[in-house]
Amino acid sequence: MATASRTQDWWQEKLHELSLHSRVTLLAAVAVGLAVAFVSVAAYMTVRQQMYRNLDSSLITRASQAASKGVLTRLDNLQTVPPEALGLSDIRLGVYTADGQRIGARSAAFPPMEGPELAIARSQESGVYSLRTVGVRNGEHYRVIAVPAQFCPLLHGEPCDDDQYEPSALVVAQSLTPIDRTLHNLGIVLWAVGLLGVIGAALAGNAIAQSGLRPLARLTGEAERIARTEELKPIPVTGSDEISRLALAFNAMLTALARSQDRQRRLVGDAGHELRTPLTSIRTNLDLLAQADKKGGLRPEDRQQLLDDVRAQMDELTNLIGDLTELARDTPQVRNAELIELSNVVEDAVIKVRRRAQSLEWDVQLTPFPVWGDERLLGRAVTNLLDNAAKYSTPDAADRSTADGEPAGRVSVHLLDGVLTVTDSGPGIADADLPHVFERFYRSSEARSRPGSGLGLAIVKHAAEQHGGMIYARNAPGGGAQFTLWLPHAATQSR
Repeated sequence: MATASRTQDWWQEKLHELSLHSRVTLLAAVAVGLAVAFVSVAAYMTVRQQMYRNLDSSLITRASQAASKGVLTRLDNLQTVPPEALGLSDIRLGVYTADGQRIGARSAAFPPMEGPELAIARSQESGVYSLRTVGVRNGEHYRVIAVPAQFCPLLHGEPCDDDQYEPSALVVAQSLTPIDRTLHNLGIVLWAVGLLGVIGAALAGNAIAQSGLRPLARLTGEAERIARTEELKPIPVTGSDEISRLALAFNAMLTALARSQDRQRRLVGDAGHELRTPLTSIRTNLDLLAQADKKGGLRPEDRQQLLDDVRAQMDELTNLIGDLTELARDTPQVRNAELIELSNVVEDAVIKVRRRAQSLEWDVQLTPFPVWGDERLLGRAVTNLLDNAAKYSTPDAADRSTADGEPAGRVSVHLLDGVLTVTDSGPGIADADLPHVFERFYRSSEARSRPGSGLGLAIVKHAAEQHGGMIYARNAPGGGAQFTLWLPHAATQSR
């Protein structure tokens, strides 16, 4: 068993060292070789069995007829009549008496006569015979049959009385040389045909491998070109076979990789643009502060206003960097998820945003809803939604609640069965902007005059997708924009 295991491992190692082209050729040759070998063995055994069956049938018929007619069971006929006269050729004839006496024709050698033939001579049962294959001293093989017979030992044609017949067996031995020669020639023909079949199969396998693997070689060359040049151009595809399907899948992967690279470039470009604005403003303010200090300094109120502006720009820069860091995490799902109560997350976000927008009226209706997820990420997403609603619900003019005691706007926050709906009282979303509100750094013409980086809603979509939910925007029937965030229940989420 150990030797067989080592042999198998050796063959597997050798096969793995071969190229796919060589393995296909070898597989075709081996498959056809096994098929030809099976067919050849089956044909050889069938022909051999049929030839032996025909010979045995002929021997049984002729020997039984000869024994029943008594022609060959008379001593004078057996010794004087040649076998050719009885229509027999290449045979040996003889009589084996029950007392062990062997009698044969004078012009031919005795057939093999041993125990099986003696048993037939002594039994004298009707329909019973002995049939076997025997080799003789000169190397020939004979098919020997013995049938019961009554032998007349008289000469010169004298009739035998019933009590003069001796129980015996008529033995006929047919040479197997013609059958052996025929089977030998058949074996040579089958070997030749099998060898030609294996060679033809190897050539056909080689041609099929060349033809079938040519598209794969072309695909390999294209992949090497892409790895060398980093040009993500689709590969031309022709046909509809498995190689073509592989090329289509490769093109789909290239398309996804190109989109990923494009998103990465746009993210880096947009991030650089957005970072440049607060950095330029901070540098300008610092330069102004330095120049003012050289000239005697600014008034305290101007200096404080300048520092407040720098601090605001730093806060905006910090938030932008945090948003970029969050979006740069391209994880397919939330890691280290925990069971959290979504209503508590929404409530905390409402409290936080309400402090920053005290001039707004807040309509909050929350029902408990458990989810599996990242509480920090969900809290940030809900906060972004509420900040966006508060920003567009507050007019650009001064806060009206300080002038006439009325709220400047209204924000509705409803959570029911895992569906969070946030509706503001702003001007709504233009039809041209609706398909793009969740894109990174996208800002409508109206939003450019307001603070923000254009990443807040992108983070909301990112958080929804990571938690297996969805987010969509529309204009509310009563005016304003309405955002709907849906998350699956904890019982249906996979941890």
